[in-house]
Amino acid sequence: MAETILEPAGKGRDLSQGPIMSTLLAFALPTLASNVLQSLNGAINSVWVGQLLGKTAVAATTNANLVMFMVFALSFGLSMAITVLIGQSMGRRDIDGMRRFVGAGVTLFLLAGVAILVGGWIGLPAMLRSLGTPPDAYPLTLSYARISFLGLPATLMLSFLQSALRGTGDSITPLLFIIPATLIDVVLNPLLILGVGPFPLWGIAGSAAAGTIANWLVLFVLALYIYARDLPIRLRGQEFAYLRPSRATIAVIVRRGLPMGMQMVVVTLSSLAMVGLINRYGITTVAAYGAANQLWTYVQMPAFAVGAAVSMMAAQSIGAGRWERVDAIMWSGVWLNILLTGALVLMFTLFDRAILGWFLGDAPDAVEVGRHINLLVGWSMVLSGVTMVMGAVPRANGATVAPLLITVIALVPARFGLAMILIPTLGEDGIWWSFPNGYAVSLILTGAYYWLGGWRKVRLLPPARSSAVE
Repeated sequence: MAETILEPAGKGRDLSQGPIMSTLLAFALPTLASNVLQSLNGAINSVWVGQLLGKTAVAATTNANLVMFMVFALSFGLSMAITVLIGQSMGRRDIDGMRRFVGAGVTLFLLAGVAILVGGWIGLPAMLRSLGTPPDAYPLTLSYARISFLGLPATLMLSFLQSALRGTGDSITPLLFIIPATLIDVVLNPLLILGVGPFPLWGIAGSAAAGTIANWLVLFVLALYIYARDLPIRLRGQEFAYLRPSRATIAVIVRRGLPMGMQMVVVTLSSLAMVGLINRYGITTVAAYGAANQLWTYVQMPAFAVGAAVSMMAAQSIGAGRWERVDAIMWSGVWLNILLTGALVLMFTLFDRAILGWFLGDAPDAVEVGRHINLLVGWSMVLSGVTMVMGAVPRANGATVAPLLITVIALVPARFGLAMILIPTLGEDGIWWSFPNGYAVSLILTGAYYWLGGWRKVRLLPPARSSAVE
């Protein structure tokens, strides 16, 4: 058995101790700020595209971004699994076990990034055609997506390192590196779209190139920072052997990560299927949906941030054997999410015309369609947020199969199936009403699993306080 190495958490934070709400806020607020900056980055870029290139370009980026998310959704699942393993290892003060998972993650994400880049570049035309991308938007979508794929290896590795840092209880460092990534991307966007000064005139490809350049630069600087500050996830000396993960390490990551990844794939395929339905109603509706989706991204940010905090607090508490904290962590997260998400829903409902106008530029018809979509769907984001927070706790203990099944039921029959039933009588409104129905079904099933399921009996790591993998 590998030697157990117990040492202070370095720049990380022990989330299994202290008052729950204040600890939750201290971890969640930097994560929320990171999510805000990332979404603001995407929103500003969408504004640049909409204002400088028009609604056809907005429709192109909507289709391209969904394809981008689909092709590396499985990698998100692996990242979530490794982050939970890191969190539980930190809760047990097993730093050696934690670094084994970090080494495995670096290798897996490097290989995944290269494979997705090659496969995605080749398969993009077929994916876009199967999506039913409008002919007017197809050339722009292909150009945008192919340039974006060049940045995927950096995007995946950057996302993994930030998740690993959060697993150690450090939500500040990821925020510090989101800021320059956002600034570089936002500044380069108009310069490369318009070809200002010495910069080339790339149009919509310039928007994708800005993000690609920003991610590669920030990844390089983050790697230097991790070693300069000797952060817990760094590898040194004999620890570099962890870059060749053992079969046992890969097995536990894949066993837990594959269902999480498949859950993300189901979410993405469902989104693609819905966009396929939306594409039937033309460029105006597609652009309006893309802009409304930008609003929903902001509305869901508190749930993502609070859910991440709840997951990490629960993982470290479970690793430390402090099960008495778990339910209290969940309820604190649920009430905090309802407060934050509800406030955003109200604000975006009251000021929807002005905000949608930022994304859609000189297209009042699309703005009105976007307002209608947001009115029917926006309120249900509160239900979605509660589900995300509650579902984060079973995942923190490695329970992944039941959440996958819940996602399939909520998105396939409850959302897509209902949309197909309602469209003949309600037209495109049938699509919008299917969203609240899917969220409601997901919340009911997730609540039932939380209280009645067997996720508390799962044992993600060996019971002894030893290295996570022998």
